[in-house]
Amino acid sequence: MSTHHLGRAAAVLAAALTLATATTGLTAYAADPYDTTGKRATAMRSDGGAGQCDDAPDGWEGDGLCLNAADNRKVDAYLARARAAEPSISHEVRAAAVLSKAELVGFDYRLKSPDSLKRKVATDLKEHPERNTDDVLARLGDAVRYTLQWPDGRYVKGVTIASTVLSGWGNDTTKWSNTWGREKGYKGLNTGWRAPGSRQLFEVQFHTPASKFAQEATHKLYEEQRLPSTSPERKKELQHQQDAIFAAVPVPDGAPALSSPTARPASAA
Repeated sequence: MSTHHLGRAAAVLAAALTLATATTGLTAYAADPYDTTGKRATAMRSDGGAGQCDDAPDGWEGDGLCLNAADNRKVDAYLARARAAEPSISHEVRAAAVLSKAELVGFDYRLKSPDSLKRKVATDLKEHPERNTDDVLARLGDAVRYTLQWPDGRYVKGVTIASTVLSGWGNDTTKWSNTWGREKGYKGLNTGWRAPGSRQLFEVQFHTPASKFAQEATHKLYEEQRLPSTSPERKKELQHQQDAIFAAVPVPDGAPALSSPTARPASAA
């Protein structure tokens, strides 16, 4: 199927699709099972040194991290923009899933929850003190995120069709992280996109059932590894545990060679 025909088919499908679940951000992240927060142990700078976290009620704290009131408001504003952009992005991703015969996994969690997003921003600021909150938000690519999944035998064809549809819709590819060929660690294909109208960044992960299972099995290990309070020795131990789980994931034929639509010859579409 050509890129032109895929784009036309996606347009028809997206116009006809009705969301089976609510498309507002208020419910899209409400039940995210991976979000856990706790009280901070010590206050940390939240904006690259420009200001300390404070005890104002409109600040944020969790997992030993914090954002001051001003930074917290910036993240809330970013979340509001992501919620506004999400419905149109979801229509396109659902169309791509139908055309490529993919299972759309975890659609209820397509919006990163406020606590999860704020924890990610605060962690980035802690690890990169030269950045400020605006810098971090400009780089943030997964506040809106999706997962498409196929059996091993249909994986390569499915990814090719789905990514061609998204590209044909006018979404720009901002990230194409294909780790199927690596010897250790995470296996899968994580892609980033920028929506043409809202300019909202969003993530689409392409998985097989085995790679998705491994991702979920290692999620808490990864989250602990990312915390600034985790010691280097513990981080190494956590990485070894993740490597062992991903080592058992079969690699679909042709998966390591999958390339982004912009780098793909026209005949491949």
